[in-house]
Amino acid sequence: MKKTNCFHFILFLSACLFAVFHTGLKAEDASSVVYFIPVEKEVERGLEAFLERSLNEAKQQGADHVVLEIHTPGGLVDAAGNISKIIREYDLPTTAFIIKDALSAGAYISLNADEIVMTPGSRIGAAAVIDQEGNMAEEKAVSAWLADMKASAELNGRDPLYALAMSDPDIDLPEYGAEKGKVLTLTANQAREVGYAESIVENRNELLEYLQLSDATIVESEITVAERIARIVTHPVIIPILLTLGSLGLVLELYSPGFGVPGIIGASSLFLFFFGHTIAGFAGWEALILFFAGIILILIEIFTPGFGIFGISGIVSIFISIFLSSSVPVVDMILYLIIAFIVTLAVSILYIRIFGYRGFLRKLVLTDATKTELGYVSHETKKELVGQIGMTMTPLRPSGIIEINNERHDVVSESGFVEKGKQVIVVKSVGSRIVVKELKDNKE
Repeated sequence: MKKTNCFHFILFLSACLFAVFHTGLKAEDASSVVYFIPVEKEVERGLEAFLERSLNEAKQQGADHVVLEIHTPGGLVDAAGNISKIIREYDLPTTAFIIKDALSAGAYISLNADEIVMTPGSRIGAAAVIDQEGNMAEEKAVSAWLADMKASAELNGRDPLYALAMSDPDIDLPEYGAEKGKVLTLTANQAREVGYAESIVENRNELLEYLQLSDATIVESEITVAERIARIVTHPVIIPILLTLGSLGLVLELYSPGFGVPGIIGASSLFLFFFGHTIAGFAGWEALILFFAGIILILIEIFTPGFGIFGISGIVSIFISIFLSSSVPVVDMILYLIIAFIVTLAVSILYIRIFGYRGFLRKLVLTDATKTELGYVSHETKKELVGQIGMTMTPLRPSGIIEINNERHDVVSESGFVEKGKQVIVVKSVGSRIVVKELKDNKE
């Protein structure tokens, strides 16, 4: 009996050990997933759309940690603000891995991650707000940006002084090369010293070791071709170029026979504008519907001229669709449209003066002229009177009436006043105007 109980005890103990060992193997085999997302080139709305898609994808694939590999010179403040908000509200651990530069908007994005890790030789800072001309932005914008930088630093317990110094040249930190008049840029070692970097690593392997995820499965988020196009065409410099080429191409197509290069360029430019903004998530179907509705209304106005209602409605629809698709502030979009209008108007006038109008609308407009060279006259001509002699029936002051071959004519005197009953000769006949001069002593 005792032997039986002992045997059962040993069997039970073995089963427990096996279960614990097997569970340990399972835990060891269950690898964590680390999602790497590149944050590179300029920060703009296209990058914002890509990051939002990648972060959602990481969550759906069961990632345990997200690493933002940062190398950017900065970019748009509004895009940086939106990206940082997405990161702050993200419910997975995030690490900003600065592999080269995290400047300006890149520094702001990094400060909103849970922790910052840098490589040797990398930098973070230089986050002053500048306008499109390269000057410091207005005081209101600077004040808001400084508040955002300070809040982002405090988010993870960092001294806000250094975040403010990255944006405000009036803060004096000469020990870090940011004397008054210069904004702060920290090296990797300086960032670690002041608590703006948790660690310095050489590569991904060392980063994963620091994160205690050495055995993790790495998943890299790759930007698609469509997203690459979207990042290009949503850039504030490219938007006015596309709008200008679009409007110019379509207008010049109206002045050219057939559908040729101008039309292709114009249509392609507008297609890229709407395609890029749709992929980036800024343009919906309502914007595309309004745009095509506008084109149709303008064509109706061209082929069935009315009171301009269709044409005006079409133009308004196109403008609304562009504003609905815009990735930039309304004021900037208005400026871009004004630029496109001025360039289109100037080039169109130049084109017509050089080449004339040769478009398909010539079929709708009568362009023939009843020219004299073609035998057309707008009134009776009296060139046959030139050289004939007549008698004044009234004084010429200088206009009056003369008689030639018993026929009266209204004439104008070339030599001023001529009395009644004087002989005159017709010297010129242009249209209905007959010019005469007095014959002195009945001689020409």
